[in-house]
Amino acid sequence: MSVGSNIDPYNNVRNALRLLRRHARITGISTVYLTPAEDRPEQSAYYNCIVGVDTQLPALQFKSSVLRPIEDAMGRIRTEDKYAARPIDLDLIIYDDVVLDTEDLELPAPEIRTRPYVAIPLWELLPGLRLPGSDETIADIAGALPRGKMEPLEQYTRLLRKELLQDEHPES
Repeated sequence: MSVGSNIDPYNNVRNALRLLRRHARITGISTVYLTPAEDRPEQSAYYNCIVGVDTQLPALQFKSSVLRPIEDAMGRIRTEDKYAARPIDLDLIIYDDVVLDTEDLELPAPEIRTRPYVAIPLWELLPGLRLPGSDETIADIAGALPRGKMEPLEQYTRLLRKELLQDEHPES
């Protein structure tokens, strides 16, 4: 799943992952990248990363009963403006080998093919991935996208991994 924030991102990404850990096991955290806001140069930059999770819930149920409530609890307000600043954005981008195209969810997410801050961290976590329903590899997709505007936040990434991956016991 992808995670992004450009309103207090240092705290909001970390807090979102803490909340997520109550509902699913976090299996991996890519490098967190600082990236410019999409089509909004006046906005603050985003923290973006990809997080691997293990859940027994089907994709749509995971999105509606786990991801959306976390966003709501953290003050995410959805508007017509899909590029509005946000405290947190949690999106399923790939879910095992599921191919899905509904009003609420498209898997694999089309953004994988066009957004470096989605494809490159996904490649980092799953270098051998072949997109479900396709012959495309994440290595080919990530390799074709520009990295220039992505600044790795290595110290912050280490902090998240230490806190959220090394602790075997989720918060109660």
